[in-house]
Amino acid sequence: MDHFADRLRAAPQSRLQRGAATEALRLARELARQAQLLEDPSGEPREMPDAGMFAAADQITVAVHDLALVLTDEGQVDEAVQLVEEAQKRAGV
Repeated sequence: MDHFADRLRAAPQSRLQRGAATEALRLARELARQAQLLEDPSGEPREMPDAGMFAAADQITVAVHDLALVLTDEGQVDEAVQLVEEAQKRAGV
């Protein structure tokens, strides 16, 4: 995840506009949703707001760290890592 976030921070604005930032926000929202559901399965997850393309790297960093605090087994960790890897490929960074 840190590699993905670093690549986003270093990406030119044109790459962010072509979809990298959108993909990062989609990932951040999914990771945040998973973290909220693990913390409170009966609660309604709140959607992470769109803070703009230049905040996308920070949003995935926050979301993945929040998720890491509530993961309970290796399978969940593997699933989160896979989500990050797939998002990075789709983002093209």
